[in-house]
Amino acid sequence: MRGAEILFEDADIIVVDKPAGMYVHRSPGHEEGTLAEELAATRPGMLRSGSPERPGVVHRLDADTSGVMVFAKTPRAYASLRKAFESHSGVEKVYLAVCHGAISPAEGTLETRMGRKPWDPKRMAAEVPGGKLAVTHWTVLAKKGPLALVEFRIETGRMHQIRVHAAHLGHPVAGDPLYGNAQKDAGLRVRPSRTLLHAVELSFNHPATGERMTFAAHPPPEITYAV
Repeated sequence: MRGAEILFEDADIIVVDKPAGMYVHRSPGHEEGTLAEELAATRPGMLRSGSPERPGVVHRLDADTSGVMVFAKTPRAYASLRKAFESHSGVEKVYLAVCHGAISPAEGTLETRMGRKPWDPKRMAAEVPGGKLAVTHWTVLAKKGPLALVEFRIETGRMHQIRVHAAHLGHPVAGDPLYGNAQKDAGLRVRPSRTLLHAVELSFNHPATGERMTFAAHPPPEITYAV
């Protein structure tokens, strides 16, 4: 598999560490070489789990984001995991991000109503009338020069949630082309080649056994070089 490390696999699920730059499923302009497509090529049960464009996909990461993901290999596992991720029941997600500056205070929670920007539907905004609740907890882990390593735990799974909330707090994720600060990126000793966001840990209940499972994906060098 092209760079994706398998962390766990059984008859129902497969957990992988997705590399940055790899698309999870098909999208306009990215019809081939997706992670879901590569997994399903040798796991035909995934083709009956979800849509043909998104076989086995119960949640997603942006192409630029690296880290741990779970896919369903059977229709039963898909239905169970999809329900859990949509309702945020028993699912815990932890991310690491390199941000411009340290958020103050060092720990906190942000709750907003997130939605698409009316004038730019490809971008999300933290505060949108009628938007959906987005809850993010942050902890500043380390600081070095103009950058900080921040742990984000999200209770909800809105599109671009961490990236939008980090920018809303005044400390955007380094390398983020949509919500970041290109001028600050250009001034860094090592200019980021991608959005410096990594899904470091994922916990959920196994769809068949109910067993509590936690998986971690070691952060790549570009996430930790700055701190």
